[in-house]
Amino acid sequence: MSEFKRSQRVAEVLRHEISQIITQELKDPNIGITTITAIKLTDDLKLAKIYLSILGNQEVREKGMQALERAKTWIRAELGRRIDLKFVPELKFFYDETLDYAEKIETLLKKIHK
Repeated sequence: MSEFKRSQRVAEVLRHEISQIITQELKDPNIGITTITAIKLTDDLKLAKIYLSILGNQEVREKGMQALERAKTWIRAELGRRIDLKFVPELKFFYDETLDYAEKIETLLKKIHK
């Protein structure tokens, strides 16, 4: 049970640090405005699934995801310098479509009310 709590604490630290790295240190203009919506860590802390949203159209999102994939190794190395873990987890980025879905539903509801 304490391992589960530890993974939650580590995920929160990762979310904070990765957010800072992306917004303040990555210089790739393709990344744009990015928000980390969730991080799911495996119980052994070896893999971090990072869910994020990128503001913009489909092309902007695709370029942003590609830029993050290219920077993944550097981000992981930077995490190793910033946080005290025996092993820095492998990073996998996923686009979180939750916000897009919510926006679509809101648009449909507005149409219904008109």
